[in-house]
Amino acid sequence: MSEFNTSPTLTLFPAVDIADGKAVRLVQGEADSATSYGDPVDAASDWAEQGAEWIHLVDLDAAFGRGENRAVIRRVIRAMKGRVQVELSGGIRDDESLERAVEMGVKRINLGTAALENPEWAAAAISHYGELIAVGLDVRGTTLAARGWTRDGGDLWTVLDRLEAASCARYVVTDVTKDGTLKGPNLELLKAIMERTDRPVIASGGVANLDDIAALRELVPLGLEGAIVGKALYAGAFTLREALDVAGD
Repeated sequence: MSEFNTSPTLTLFPAVDIADGKAVRLVQGEADSATSYGDPVDAASDWAEQGAEWIHLVDLDAAFGRGENRAVIRRVIRAMKGRVQVELSGGIRDDESLERAVEMGVKRINLGTAALENPEWAAAAISHYGELIAVGLDVRGTTLAARGWTRDGGDLWTVLDRLEAASCARYVVTDVTKDGTLKGPNLELLKAIMERTDRPVIASGGVANLDDIAALRELVPLGLEGAIVGKALYAGAFTLREALDVAGD
C-alpha cells in the first residue's frame, strides 16, 4: 500500500499546456477551443515565482497526434531546473517517446492513451520506472477518453483494475466534461476512484475558485495527493499564492 500524504496539505500543479509553441487552455479538451497565453517559459516562471513546487507540463499537439513541441518543452524544463519539479504529459506512447521524456530530466511522466491502447507496454513501463510513471484517467461518466480525448478508451473500472494489477504508482484523474469549464471538480468521481485504489490520486479539471481548492483539500485523508489547476489561474480567478495558502492551511 502506498502512503498517502499524511499532512493536510494538497499539492498544487499549475498547468502549462502547449500547442503550436504557445501556452494555451482548452475547454473540455476540444482542440479548436484554445485560448493562447503566450510564452510557456514565462507562464512556468510565473508559477515558480509564486511558490509552485510542481508544474504540470502538457504537449497538446503530441496528445492530439498532430505534431509536437519538443524544443519548447525542453526550454521549459531547462528554465525550471533547480526551481520546480516537472510532471510531463502528452504523446508518450512508445519506448522512444518515453526514453526521450526520461532523458529530459522530468520528475514524473504521465501515460495516457498508451495505458489504454497498449496495456502490456504500459505495464512494462510501470514495472521498469516505478514512481516515475503516473497514468492519466480521463473520464466521461465511467468511460475513458483517449487520443487527446477524441476516442473511447474503455471502461474506467476495468482499466483501473488492470492498472492496479500492474502496480501503477499513482493516477491523474480528469473529468473531461469539467476541464476548462470553471464549473467545479467532480468530487464524487474522485471519491469513487479512491475507494478502489490504495494509490495516491491527483485531481484535474473544473477548479474555479478557492472554495474548490478547499473542497479538494478535504479529500487528502482519503488519498488525494494533489490537484492540477489551469484555467482559473490564467483567467485571474485567484493567484497561485492564494491557492497555495488554502491548499496548505
